[in-house]
Amino acid sequence: MGRVLYFFIFSIALLIGTASQAEQKAFSAEKLEDLKRDVIKLNRDLLILEEDLLYPAQSQVAFYVSVDIGHYFQLDAVKLHVDNKLTASHLYTEHQRNALMRGGIQPLHKGNLKSGEYTISAFFTGFGPEGREYKRGATLDLKKTDEPAVIELRISDKTGKQQPDFELIQWPAP
Repeated sequence: MGRVLYFFIFSIALLIGTASQAEQKAFSAEKLEDLKRDVIKLNRDLLILEEDLLYPAQSQVAFYVSVDIGHYFQLDAVKLHVDNKLTASHLYTEHQRNALMRGGIQPLHKGNLKSGEYTISAFFTGFGPEGREYKRGATLDLKKTDEPAVIELRISDKTGKQQPDFELIQWPAP
């Protein structure tokens, strides 16, 4: 009988210990999840702060590429120049071209420019409707102020001329 009582007490102690360990693990997992959430929030805040430091609003400039319809031009590459200096370039994959044709807008470059006057040039390379190679350019005289500047490099179809149209458009400051 003493042996059975000893085994019973040992079993109860083992069950209580196992339940206590399970609570500790659950508590630890909950703490770990809270810590993960805090780290993710801190990382997001640091990225925002880094962007504010690297690209202050008074000198910020951003360039985006868009394609409207695209029957007369299949985009292959874009080169962006600011005052005749190559600033950004991009070669497009089939997937990226399809995304642009479906209405997507591609961020091409984000940088800093001091207040002043600049000549923005974009050179578009691609293929026309009969597989003919196109290389066209567009320019914009930019008067950069203390406000952020946003420039769209737009490719659209001119159905009357049955040719693509290339233009640089400055969006109003946000």
